[in-house]
Amino acid sequence: MFPYIPHTPEDEKIMLDSIGVNSVDDLFADIPKDVAFNKELDLPLAKSELEVTNYLNKLANKNCSTTENVCFLGAGAYDHYIPAIIDHIISRSEFYTSYTPYQPEISQGTLQYIFEYQTLISELTGLPIANASLYDGGTAVAEAALMACDVARKKKILISETVSPQSRQVLKTYAHMQDIEVVEVAMKDGITDMEDLEGKMDDDVATVIVQSPNFFGVVEDLKSSADLVHKSKKASIIASVDPISLGILKRPGDLGVDIVVGEGQSLGMSLSFGGPYLGFLATTEKYLRKLPGRIVGETTDLDGKRSFVLTLTAREQHIRRDKATSNICSNQGLNTLVATVYMVTLGKEGLREVAMQSTKKAHYALEKLEQSGKYKRVFDKPFFKEFAVSSNIDADKIIKDLRSENIIAGHHLGIDYPEFKDSILYAVTEKRTKDEIDKLSSVLEGI
Repeated sequence: MFPYIPHTPEDEKIMLDSIGVNSVDDLFADIPKDVAFNKELDLPLAKSELEVTNYLNKLANKNCSTTENVCFLGAGAYDHYIPAIIDHIISRSEFYTSYTPYQPEISQGTLQYIFEYQTLISELTGLPIANASLYDGGTAVAEAALMACDVARKKKILISETVSPQSRQVLKTYAHMQDIEVVEVAMKDGITDMEDLEGKMDDDVATVIVQSPNFFGVVEDLKSSADLVHKSKKASIIASVDPISLGILKRPGDLGVDIVVGEGQSLGMSLSFGGPYLGFLATTEKYLRKLPGRIVGETTDLDGKRSFVLTLTAREQHIRRDKATSNICSNQGLNTLVATVYMVTLGKEGLREVAMQSTKKAHYALEKLEQSGKYKRVFDKPFFKEFAVSSNIDADKIIKDLRSENIIAGHHLGIDYPEFKDSILYAVTEKRTKDEIDKLSSVLEGI
């Protein structure tokens, strides 16, 4: 916390004299009097620094933290374990203050970890090119869709209803001002309705967006979706994925997917009440020149030493505005570093272990919840670390009662899908213990 240092009347006079005005009110002379606020602010009297600190601490203590509560909430943000080494590294001043390098080749350290990040995302997704980076998973979906439309020179997007509701909202916001049509593909039993998808495919479609595991945690058939989409001329397929799931699921690039995007929060980022997060995007060489964000390349300097260069950066500050692919103004550098440290720390086997534990514990949790007979699964489909259950009990009551037991419940599906008004989506990560899952089951059984 920074101390508050007030200006004295003498300080104000010196500043006003230096800019040639008589009072602070003169600074706002252009504001019409009929719209100006002409009375005192309804604020309490000034408080001491100690009083303000105590007040802010009381407000902070109202927050529901995963330190004191067991979290089963997912729906896009997950309570995974974060290795201590991550905070140790990103807290170093040279990293913590890093920003977009405007003289990039001078910033070799920043360029190196961006290069390493891109390499890791490329290996994880099975696609040759990855950028660095986007604001969040929803932004990544929208940017990928615009890129696909630009390359195909078409203005129609199909997106499955099983894609995150937040991502669909972001896409529609982006598409609206681009005069791009967004058509939703129906879902059937918790997955994309392939018959509806096939029926809506036509020559005007630029790209199709699916999510796997989807919003309900169900694993979609990306191979069949890709095969269906590629029957159409110039149509591409975008897959939004959970990067942790790629520890055990086949890489989307190996299944024929053209563009892979996702939310990188689970790669070592804390929940942080919703952000800032990181959106990743990987694709084929076909989309290289339309890729938003940046690409860092590896080379050698005049002395033959390994070095890094900013190979591609198609934003409006570097090229003509009408040629820019995006107005992204930050590459989320610190979060890019977090994801890089996380993936390097865990390695292939560690990422697989996190994915396996999350999956096994999620399946154990569903079995425990079904034992009482009060709760039943909504979708009888293969799932990763999230599952939906329904009951005859009001979902809001369940969430409130669990909260009283220091358990953060799952996501109320009825908020986004009215047809599932009595259903809750639970997420189980590798952090959850058997005792915590058993307690969840016990509390739910008693409601």
